[in-house]
Order: sequence, then structure tokens, then C-alpha cells
Amino acid sequence: MSAQTKVALITGASRGIGAAIAQRLSHSGYAVVINYAKQAQAAEALATQLIAAGGQALAVQADVAQMEQVVSLFDQAEQAFGGIDVLVNNAGIMTLAPIAELEQQQIDQQLDINLKGSIYCLQQAANRLRNGGSVVNLSSSVVGLNLESYGVYAASKAAIESLSRIMAKEMRGRNISVNAVAPGPTATELFLKDKPEQLIERLADMNPLQRLASAEDIAAVVNFLVSPDGAWVNGQVLRANGGMV
Repeated sequence: MSAQTKVALITGASRGIGAAIAQRLSHSGYAVVINYAKQAQAAEALATQLIAAGGQALAVQADVAQMEQVVSLFDQAEQAFGGIDVLVNNAGIMTLAPIAELEQQQIDQQLDINLKGSIYCLQQAANRLRNGGSVVNLSSSVVGLNLESYGVYAASKAAIESLSRIMAKEMRGRNISVNAVAPGPTATELFLKDKPEQLIERLADMNPLQRLASAEDIAAVVNFLVSPDGAWVNGQVLRANGGMV
């Protein structure tokens, strides 16, 4: 690695939006740490692809809901690349059901991964990111839409937005920006799975641009925020949803 190479750690990056972010940041010259929980084959394949294209990449398994595994994730990133400049908190899960019908396990899993996992990563970032770095947390535009059956998921993401604003202030003196990106419906494999075409069309038509986002659309917003062009954006939530809300 050259002294100028910056390092980005992306959680939940084996596929979907996380993988697109890893690809985009690698293309922008970052060495990328591809965190995954279970999708080892996909994460390793992505790392191999990025290395073959001339980039630097490392796939690291860690369950972000476990604090000790988050510490190990950051340890391995630092050992491989010498430091970390960017954290993208992307890992998350969603279980849809009315609040009254959610089972305890479904509540716990969403809060453990979406909220606690993000907090554990933010703690490490606050103490270990190099000065001049960036943090981008993935929220969701359902925070503004207030859709039925999204209650706990939306609550976890609303908390992420508050954490982003507060941490931005807590990084005073470090030249570290902290922002959140809140995608709307995005055409990833997981999003499209088992959805009828009529529902997909209705969701796509909810915004004035009349299409779903691509994972690359969201990755471009993240890339902007961590680039010099986005350096003056701090403590903000960017609702990347085509004007839906």
C-alpha cells in the first residue's frame, strides 16, 4: 500500500447495496474491507474480483451484533492495511409485521444488528478512524414514510439518524464527518425476491422519477459523502429515494 491509499470498512458488504459500495469505493482508489456475517463465498468472490481489477480488498467475517467480533473486525482491518479512514455501517436486517404481531426474536434480531451492531462499529470508529476520515450510516426512507408493518425496522433506522447527528458533533476536532444515507426501494436481489411484479411496479411509481433505485445509485451517494467533494456535508441525512419522501 502507498501512504496515500485510504481504507474503507463496509459492513454487510457481501452482496446488494453493501457490495455495490465496496465496488464503487474500490474504483475510487480505496482499499476495502468487505465484512460479512454468513455469505463467505460471495464476500470472497467480491474481494477476488476487486483484486483482479487492480484494487486491494479483504473479506472478514464478523457478526456486528457481537461487540468482541466488531473489535476483531477492526483489528484485522488495521493489521491488513495499517489503519481505517472510512466506516460504512451497512449491515442490517428487516422483518415485516404489525407491531402487535412481532415475536421477541424478530424484535431482538433487528435491534441487535441494525442498532446495537451500528453502535458497536461507531464506538470502534470513534476511537480508531484516522483523522480526516468519514462515517456513513445506512438508514432508510421508511423513517419518513411511516409504513405499516415496518415499525421496529423504522425505529431502528430512526435511531441511526439520531446517532449520526450526535456523533458528528462528538468528532469535533478530528475532521471526521458523520452522515446517514436513507435509500428508498432499491432493486437488489433480496428486495425483489418473492415480490409480485405488480407490487414492484407500484413501489417504483411512488417517486417522481418512476423507478427503483439501483444499488449503484446508493453507492454513488456514499462515494460522494466520503470524497473531498462531500467534505462539507456533516451531520446530515440524505434521503436517496428519487423524491419519494
